[in-house]
Amino acid sequence: MTEPHLGPATAGGMLRAARERQGLHIAALAAAIKVTPRKLDALENDRHEELPDATFVRALAQTVCRTLKIDAKPVLDLLPPAPTVALAPGSGGLGTPFRERPGRIEPGLSPSNVRPLVWAAAGLVLLALAVYFAPASWWTVFSRAGPTAADTTPVTFTAPVPVAVPAAVEAAAPAASASIAEAGTAPDTAAAMSLQPQGGPSQAMVETVFSAPPAEASSGPAAVAGILQLRCAEETWVEVRDARGQALLSRNVQPGERVGLDGALPLRVTIGNAAATELAFRGQAVNLASRTRDNVARLELP
Repeated sequence: MTEPHLGPATAGGMLRAARERQGLHIAALAAAIKVTPRKLDALENDRHEELPDATFVRALAQTVCRTLKIDAKPVLDLLPPAPTVALAPGSGGLGTPFRERPGRIEPGLSPSNVRPLVWAAAGLVLLALAVYFAPASWWTVFSRAGPTAADTTPVTFTAPVPVAVPAAVEAAAPAASASIAEAGTAPDTAAAMSLQPQGGPSQAMVETVFSAPPAEASSGPAAVAGILQLRCAEETWVEVRDARGQALLSRNVQPGERVGLDGALPLRVTIGNAAATELAFRGQAVNLASRTRDNVARLELP
């Protein structure tokens, strides 16, 4: 009995026959070479149009031959040749000397576009160097350049302000003027008030001149009204808060100034310069030495 004629051998038939002789399933072979069984089936059945191109077909066939350990040359001879890539026109043959072709210039990076950026960056660098290395005398001249004395002279506007003055104040004005004259207070060291009735007994023109504080009239903190009195021989920061936490006093008390305070008890007192401060509560002097630390006195008066 003769075997049936199978026709001319093909590359796919040779690969399928070699696989079947080794008892290897197509899925196992596809997993071994990491391709899908569909592509391997197309190769074994010579359906090359289902594969990407002739180069892929030859590479896949060579991989199968290497896995099955068979000679790849007879199989590759039966496959369509891989397409050749022609050289660019005018490039010549292999022995032609190489000539560098001009590179592609991006539209956004052309020399005409880059040149202004380069000049701008160079200008900024030069400006920074000029500022850094500038002589110190330049900055002295600039710092002295400013408004002149004529521009900074304060301008005082004096204008009478109409206010309503009670009749009792109008009646007391002559007596106040007489007492100021008797005390011999100079106009530039005391607050002068001139009352000029206009349009009736309840209208007057008030002009106030601020000057230095009046001279001391007594020598004790009890000279001012209030349950708490203090007097400072030197400039001292003082803070007094009442039972509700409201600040009755929180500022620097000037030398010789007397302060009298009233508020809800207890009063919490903080004195920044206890050694130069005299304190009295309800007319009795308070000893600050026992409540002072680092010349700062903190006490609470019931």
